[in-house]
Amino acid sequence: MPSLYRYMTFVVAGYASVAGAMFLGQRRLMYHPGPPPPPPAEVGLPEMTPVTLETTDGLALLAWHAPARPGRATVAVFHGNAGNLAHRASKARALIDAGHDVLLVAWRGFGGNPGAPSEDGLYEDGRAAFRFLAGQGVAAERIVVYGESLGSGVAVQMATEYPVAAIVLEAPFTSITDVAARHYWYMPTRWLLLDRFDSEAKIDAVAAPLLVLHGLRDAVVPADLGRALFAAAPEPKVERLFENGGHSDLYDHGAGEAVLAFLADLDG
Repeated sequence: MPSLYRYMTFVVAGYASVAGAMFLGQRRLMYHPGPPPPPPAEVGLPEMTPVTLETTDGLALLAWHAPARPGRATVAVFHGNAGNLAHRASKARALIDAGHDVLLVAWRGFGGNPGAPSEDGLYEDGRAAFRFLAGQGVAAERIVVYGESLGSGVAVQMATEYPVAAIVLEAPFTSITDVAARHYWYMPTRWLLLDRFDSEAKIDAVAAPLLVLHGLRDAVVPADLGRALFAAAPEPKVERLFENGGHSDLYDHGAGEAVLAFLADLDG
């Protein structure tokens, strides 16, 4: 019995140590900033200009902007939890070629930007994007918020705060808590998480048309979480699932065409 007691004490202490380390390092696990991007022209986007987004907490954030042809929607792209603006060049290229105003937003702490990412911080970065576009004469009613993975949580939040034209969610989730519970099922993630991005609790307040894109082979954000978010959303809404799509390759399976068709219907 003393040996069993010592063994159980060791196991419990080890488990608590791992849980504590995950709690303290959770934002390093969640956010993976890339280095500063090259100039837009070097990644095939000569139309885009580096601009600065000013946050209310005093940060100056890099973004890339290209104005639209008259009558086309403005698309504000909120990227995922890794990389930088250059990694979204092909996405921006397709939107620009279709005549859309495009704003690629880089988060605080990403791509050489100052600050450290957090849920509240990313929401403030999203608001800074709306203020920038308002300064360019673009009303919220002309803005399509496009959230990619982690950015889907910001897009949903912005769509509850602004009367946006539409919302596009690529590989979205119900909440980060649900995603973490799938990957770290052996940890009490629902008690440990600081940044939850609970989109499912907010989606019914989004009145704008919705497009959800998800790959059925997504190993990062399981497709059933995106489908649950879609089910909770009010009409009008469209869901596009890609049988062979993973987490980051949906444009290889037709997602770009689905987005452009959705935006064309919106402009029409």
